[in-house]
Amino acid sequence: MSFEEFVARSHAAGALVVQPRMGFGDPTAMRAGLAATRSARAVTVGTLTLDSYTRVRDTASAEHALRNGLPLNGYPIVNHPPEVTRGMLAGLMDADFPVQVRHGSARPADIFRAMIAAGLHATEGGPVSYCLPYSRTPLDEAVRNWAFCTDLLLAAEPEGGRPHVETFGGCMMGQLCPPSELVALSVLEALFFYRRGLRSISVSYAQQTNMEQDQEAVSALRGLCAELLPEATWHVVIYAYMGLFPRTEVGALSLLAGAAELAVTTGSERLIVKTTAEAHRIPTVAENVAALEHAHLAARATIHRATVAADNQVYREAAALVDAVLNCHEDLGRALVIAFKRGLLDVPFCLHPDNAGQARSFLDAEGRLGWSELGSLPLRGVVEQRRQAALTSSTLMSALSHVQSTHDALAFGDHETVAIGGQA
Repeated sequence: MSFEEFVARSHAAGALVVQPRMGFGDPTAMRAGLAATRSARAVTVGTLTLDSYTRVRDTASAEHALRNGLPLNGYPIVNHPPEVTRGMLAGLMDADFPVQVRHGSARPADIFRAMIAAGLHATEGGPVSYCLPYSRTPLDEAVRNWAFCTDLLLAAEPEGGRPHVETFGGCMMGQLCPPSELVALSVLEALFFYRRGLRSISVSYAQQTNMEQDQEAVSALRGLCAELLPEATWHVVIYAYMGLFPRTEVGALSLLAGAAELAVTTGSERLIVKTTAEAHRIPTVAENVAALEHAHLAARATIHRATVAADNQVYREAAALVDAVLNCHEDLGRALVIAFKRGLLDVPFCLHPDNAGQARSFLDAEGRLGWSELGSLPLRGVVEQRRQAALTSSTLMSALSHVQSTHDALAFGDHETVAIGGQA
């Protein structure tokens, strides 16, 4: 059974699939982490999160760490021979427990080759989302790299079903990017894969700062995918908040529960969790399992679906962004490069040289993200700009820590109520 089939089957049975971020350099430790994920009291899929050396193609440093017993912050799939990875997965990865590779590379050819050789067929990323936040790689190079790797995956006829790629565009910068651009980037990356022949896709959206706005965003994401991916099998994956996470256990659990609530109320099929240790250090296996189980319980406690107008503000903005990019060039990879060069796509606070850096966002009193400066974004007449006071270091930090402080404040309230409660 393929990755997509497992998620579809679980969703049809009424379960939200939950997934950790987890990676260890040692195959024995990685196997133990996967085994614990599989045994969690939840419907789970496994993750091989790769290390930061592998992400930037520094295999020599990864090899040095392995040879000298130094810890790595993920699994160095390129350094471990395929038979080692296959042995690590043997008896764990099957029709009831698919495993996905997560990495963060703008130049992932070696990763794709190693993944395919090890019998893995599901991964994540994209030409924009794995370039602008993480590297200085020129965007046009990242687009070429991801086009090549998509073709590699399709040509391999991987074991275990159709190849599957999850867009990361819905998580750009993690915070302070208005939802419409997150939706547009997720849709555009999905369409990039689709036009290259991929038919099994998931589209991502990261939990932001206001539940109602997030629900509008997921509705917009679904609407645009239905319009633009007519022959694909696709599902939506929600990420627990990607910015500063609450420092208290109560706050972290409340925020994670809010992510599960967002997933259920929008009909999303999968959730990437975060843990109570997120603000302090890399979480342990036990903390990851506890997060999976907490999210599972929060999802089961959420029984209603959100009622959201299909033609909402987020949809209108995202559709305008997507249309502007598609009008740049018939080749979507080239269109993405042109769009960023012209400022038709412009991610607030992103310092990559290929990002115009003219657009700015703000957080209103209700925690909704909006545009304060449009730069060259094609949104005039679509969005009402709100002039804000000049951004200072203190107001920026206040916006960045809004979610963290809001949920940490719950530590002084009713612990039992917020343990499985929704987003504040």
